[in-house]
Amino acid sequence: MTTKRTFCAVAALAIAACSGNHGLATVPDAPDGAGATRRPIEHVVFIVQENRSFNDLFLGYPGATTQGYGYDTKGKKIPLRSQGLATPWDLDHSSSAFFAACDGRGKLPGTHCKMDGWKNERAPKIPPNAPYAYVPRREVAPYWDLAHQYVLADRMFASNLDGSFIAHQYIVAAYASAAVDYPFGAWGCEGGYSDTTPTLTRKRSFGPRIAACYDNPTIASEADDAGLTWRFYAGGIHDDGGLWSSYQADRPIFYGRDWRTDVVNPPSRFLTDVAAGTLAGVTWITPIWKTSDHAGLNGRDGPRWVASLVDAIGTSKFWKTTAIFIIWDDWGGWFDPVPPVYEDYDGLGFRVPMLIVSPYAKRGYVTHVRYETSSVLRFMEDNFGLEPLARSDARANDPATDAFDFDGAPRRFHEIRGARPAQYWIRLERASHRIPAGIMGDD
Repeated sequence: MTTKRTFCAVAALAIAACSGNHGLATVPDAPDGAGATRRPIEHVVFIVQENRSFNDLFLGYPGATTQGYGYDTKGKKIPLRSQGLATPWDLDHSSSAFFAACDGRGKLPGTHCKMDGWKNERAPKIPPNAPYAYVPRREVAPYWDLAHQYVLADRMFASNLDGSFIAHQYIVAAYASAAVDYPFGAWGCEGGYSDTTPTLTRKRSFGPRIAACYDNPTIASEADDAGLTWRFYAGGIHDDGGLWSSYQADRPIFYGRDWRTDVVNPPSRFLTDVAAGTLAGVTWITPIWKTSDHAGLNGRDGPRWVASLVDAIGTSKFWKTTAIFIIWDDWGGWFDPVPPVYEDYDGLGFRVPMLIVSPYAKRGYVTHVRYETSSVLRFMEDNFGLEPLARSDARANDPATDAFDFDGAPRRFHEIRGARPAQYWIRLERASHRIPAGIMGDD
């Protein structure tokens, strides 16, 4: 019998073959047949941080592809400078910034990237050569500790080529109805039909605007049909971090019962829920501003926040049956030397980090398999027997094929340095405020 998964995967390959390979990077595909191993995973936790390239957070990590310098369009070599997480300014990371930084030579914008146009990302009040930077290791020590203990993916790319509004549709739906960039006002259905985004055509030109409220199938809708529990932890849509609550742009969930029962505010509720013995089959966790790693917010709590989330699971009864994926939703405007491969009109975007944490994750392993945002959804689908949602998750490699060893015994958890108790994050959320003025794209 031909399954829907098989059909979509074949269709995705056919589309790629017809369009040609417009990318420059060559990376290995996932090993054949590795996904057939029985998985002892009952819980998948998807932690989504904000706006960092791989090179920005992991410059110099052993075994990973990074580079301590870049070039501008005139061929001038620019050494990267140290820049902490906390900045009073933000970089542009819209589709226009992607096309500018890529400086592509292909027939389509953003293809055959020369990766030398970073100075052409437009943003107000930024220092000279601001994108050519990296975060000092001491500030991101929990991320490096996780990489040393578990798996770091150095060929992980955003499935979409623009910023956070669209990226946060890909983390739940693997698709965004061809929308690109940002709505005028509210980030979703609350804004009504007048709150619209541009669309992107297959030739990567801007098309008609559409309402920022979608009817696409999502992992949550499939989970509901399959009787699988799910939770999305985020700020309330009028509170700190609420812009990143993906399901506010999903019409069936926003106007349905799930919005009241399965979209949970604020994010720290995850810590108290796990401590109380509750963990859904599928979980998403998005941050507040101070814990997001987003530039322009003068916050540096992101690494400790992620360490605390992982520590909560690792010290719970759920550790032996959980897989944790930690990604950054887009590149945030920061330099990266690895050009993305063209897969479709909407991606791939620039390289971002992905950490994979589980008692079955390989120890201290850098995987060079090409992954994308939708690879996490592909893992969920393959693990729980769900159907593919769109082209991106149908084509995406499943991290189970290279990053896990399900034949071995589950490893004991070791505390991640930097973790804080739940009350620390509860107090921080109570003291938080709405988005500061001047954040690029309100994301």
